[in-house]
Amino acid sequence: MLKDENFKKLLWPALALLAILLFNVFFTENFLNFEIKDGHLFGSLVDILNRGAPVLMITIGMTLVYATGGIDLSVGSVIAISGAIAAQLIRPGYIHGILEYPDPPTSLFTVLLVPLLVCALLGAWNGFLVAFVGIQPIIATLILMVAGRGIAQLITEGQIPVFIHEPFQFLGGGFFLGLPFPITLSVLLIVGVYLITRKTSLGLFIESSGGNPIASRYMGIKAKMIVLSTYVFCAVTAGLAGLIICSDIKAADANNAGLWLELDAIAAVIIGGTMWGGRFTLAGSVIGALIIQSITTTILAFGIPPEVTLVFKALVIIIVSLIQSEGIQEMVKTMKSRRAQA
Repeated sequence: MLKDENFKKLLWPALALLAILLFNVFFTENFLNFEIKDGHLFGSLVDILNRGAPVLMITIGMTLVYATGGIDLSVGSVIAISGAIAAQLIRPGYIHGILEYPDPPTSLFTVLLVPLLVCALLGAWNGFLVAFVGIQPIIATLILMVAGRGIAQLITEGQIPVFIHEPFQFLGGGFFLGLPFPITLSVLLIVGVYLITRKTSLGLFIESSGGNPIASRYMGIKAKMIVLSTYVFCAVTAGLAGLIICSDIKAADANNAGLWLELDAIAAVIIGGTMWGGRFTLAGSVIGALIIQSITTTILAFGIPPEVTLVFKALVIIIVSLIQSEGIQEMVKTMKSRRAQA
């Protein structure tokens, strides 16, 4: 029964993704073409996976937050903060007019670790406000959503620091086994989260905390700590996405990095079928993230202004969400039963 329910949740998002891809097959030139250059694989499908990696990562984190009955609006700002810190570590004097790099250069370990630790602290702040203070998640994370963008701009003093750091640039622009490295990171993240949440009891604890937190506490589950940990994890995934974006453009744009990506992540989670606390589906969220990126790629390929992207995304969200809603499904069942009786 549970498998049938999961299949139904994945069916419509999968069909929506298939429809978008088929549209591109017929109307986008060379959409299915692949090309190997210097041992690296290129193509439209590869580009969707590569450019969609940041959205996919924050979608995975957002899924776990959603499973606890919460939401995180601050991931876009966390992305900006992560990139700003990384750029400052690589070239600390740039915003003050000092163009020289530190000697020796900042290690890759430092450039990766410090931003992610800061992001974890930001996630802990969100989780503390939600789980222990009792503030509504949308309000608690809205604080960091607004303030975080300002913090990122304070770090860079409103400038866009540019840099050259080859080890760090591999994160967003390198290749591993012929594929862009962000794809590899996304796959590792998905597999790791799947194993932890579906092969251990943690996934059940998360679903219990979101489905019925009071009953979970009576069962001995530390629901508040579970909720806090999901916000920490979500912020870390946002920090990793920020590092990828920063590495890819070789700069920190505190004003635009991660802008509106929180909406893409939320949309992907909803399209994937995780609409409220309790049960969640990682596979559905992955499909949802691919749908969001496929729409973006399609619009750009046809030369449509990027601003229109939000309209198309909204239409897809509305259609898939209505199809998956219990009310619509009950109406369909009622109509079928009436036809059968007639």
